[in-house]
Amino acid sequence: MAVPAPPFDRLDAHELAQALGLVEEIEQYLAGLPAPAPRPHLPHLPHLPPGPADPPANPYGSVRQPWNHGHPLPRRSLLDLLARRPARPAEVSVAGHLRLTSRYLAEAGWTQGALWDARGRVCLLGAQAAVLAHGYGTAYTVRRARAQVMEVLHATGRPVPSPDVWNDRPGRRQAEVHALLERARARAHFLGI
Repeated sequence: MAVPAPPFDRLDAHELAQALGLVEEIEQYLAGLPAPAPRPHLPHLPHLPPGPADPPANPYGSVRQPWNHGHPLPRRSLLDLLARRPARPAEVSVAGHLRLTSRYLAEAGWTQGALWDARGRVCLLGAQAAVLAHGYGTAYTVRRARAQVMEVLHATGRPVPSPDVWNDRPGRRQAEVHALLERARARAHFLGI
């Protein structure tokens, strides 16, 4: 059973996260993570530099960043509050939108055949809509980002009528969606959009 879509134009970011069940899902996910396995220490190889699998030397460890890390949260101004309207969207480039879409997909989870499911997982279009609903970019930004995704699909010999048809094909994997988004992001960055 599909979950009805929340009214994106009337929800702020926190209400949208609550409506999609993302807060509870993320809390459950984090609570269920196993403790990281200890890495073996090899004191007999002190002359070798750290390899790509070695974590950066940080005495305090690392912190998992939220999907929108590095982007300001859209804030309602006093005029927005008085007019009872949502905050102005935060400006984001097409490449930035594609990066945020991939990050959102990674955090919320991926699904096929629906914008989102009861667990809060989203498809490619659902992730783009969620990024937009959280106040990042405009509908024009999303359309341009989808055009970049289509360009990559067609350039790589995968002509489909829309990215959603490609997303919903049987056998598709989440890693393929992230790879597609990264190629589209790199293309948009190269084009300066």
